Amino acid sequence: MQQPLDTRTKLLTKSPFPLMIELAIPAVLGMVVVGLYNMMDSIFVGQMVGDVQMGAVSVSYPFTLINAGSAAMIGVGSASVLSRAIGKKDQDTVKKIMGNLVAVVLLMSVVYMAIGMVFTRQLLSLAGASDNILTYAEKYLRIVFAGSLFVNFFQSANMVIRGEGQLKKAMAIIASGAILNIILDPIFITLLKPYGMGIEAAAYATILSQFIQAAVTLWYFKKKSPNVKIGRIRIDGTLLPQVLSVGISALLMQVLTLVQQTVIYRVASAYGGETSQILLGAALRFWNFSFVPLWGISQGFQPAAGTNYGAKDYDRVKKLTGVFITAATVLSLLFYIPAELFPDKVLSMFITTPGVAASGATNFRIMFSTYILQGSFLIAVTLFQSLGKANRATWLCSVADGGRHGYPGRMAGNRSDGRNPGRYHNRHDAFGVPQNAYDLHRKQVRILAELERKIAQQKGQCFCEGAGP
Repeated sequence: MQQPLDTRTKLLTKSPFPLMIELAIPAVLGMVVVGLYNMMDSIFVGQMVGDVQMGAVSVSYPFTLINAGSAAMIGVGSASVLSRAIGKKDQDTVKKIMGNLVAVVLLMSVVYMAIGMVFTRQLLSLAGASDNILTYAEKYLRIVFAGSLFVNFFQSANMVIRGEGQLKKAMAIIASGAILNIILDPIFITLLKPYGMGIEAAAYATILSQFIQAAVTLWYFKKKSPNVKIGRIRIDGTLLPQVLSVGISALLMQVLTLVQQTVIYRVASAYGGETSQILLGAALRFWNFSFVPLWGISQGFQPAAGTNYGAKDYDRVKKLTGVFITAATVLSLLFYIPAELFPDKVLSMFITTPGVAASGATNFRIMFSTYILQGSFLIAVTLFQSLGKANRATWLCSVADGGRHGYPGRMAGNRSDGRNPGRYHNRHDAFGVPQNAYDLHRKQVRILAELERKIAQQKGQCFCEGAGP
């Protein structure tokens, strides 16, 4: 049992900046690969099948968040409980983690698969999908929902691997499946397109890669995990409330994204038809991908914050928070700069029809205007999740509603009277920057300032104790 001790000691003693580099790099690289395979479905379909089919994949994406949100809820909650248990050396809790996770995942997946496959068309209609886009999206999404069990298990369980501090192993597992999907996409499309199954081919490639990831993850917990094994598979009545209370904020983020993007797609359909949906689909695919590395760095932060909190080293938690916020902000520049300087080039990765990408360049630039704030937001949410402060995490997610996703509504196209429908959904300043993004930033600053004040005042005490939302 030398390895668990080494990992724990590293999280508790290594200098904050080197620790951030060690935890964040594999997490960011792994999540970028994962984000690439989600985005590559759209790119390969757009380039090899057609713009309409690409639009169908994009309009389907918000509904995949039903699975992603539930997996995040169980995974984030379980990882938070696990990292604090490791910090406290609470082996009884550690032993229950995976059995509880598997039981909950099995139950959720059966329900989601049944609902998703039966009501696929109705769900897509909520987003305003119609005509050819609806037909193709239905084919794609029904296949994706069939793999609910695979994606829910490997995503939630992978967060547990990160929670025990095994970031490199976690990202190796998830990145291998992502790379496999990127390889399989063009192969499957090439083989099945002659049979009229171009978009279905991309879905089949995704399902196969998710199955392999689930199988490898199961093998890891059976044979390789230094801390966690899959014991008795049952829902633990004591453990589940702790998991759900922390994980609900992760679910909320995904649900809000689902609702917001569904509304945006519906606006695009109403005001601009199929062309606007294609343009919006491309914009949101890049927008969603841009958050992936930020998620990676936040996941590197989680075991460090949780383990140090469990060991009652609150000053170190504060220092780690500052280092990770700085790193996340710097990382966001990699997407912010090209989106602001070359918006038409970015959109052209997904769209082949001449002139369409250029027509959305200005609105795409406005959409990305406040992206630079999102790194600090994710680290703040992860901080509260790691410390088990469910109310604070959930509140911060609700504050971010609209700040993250509301303003992309401006991509929806123009009304016949020349006004942009996005203006009906958001407050903007004189430069077109969403006001709710400024609100979000101010609330984040106040929260983090309060954290520092409490740490300074309460040495040796939990700096969040007694603080409600």
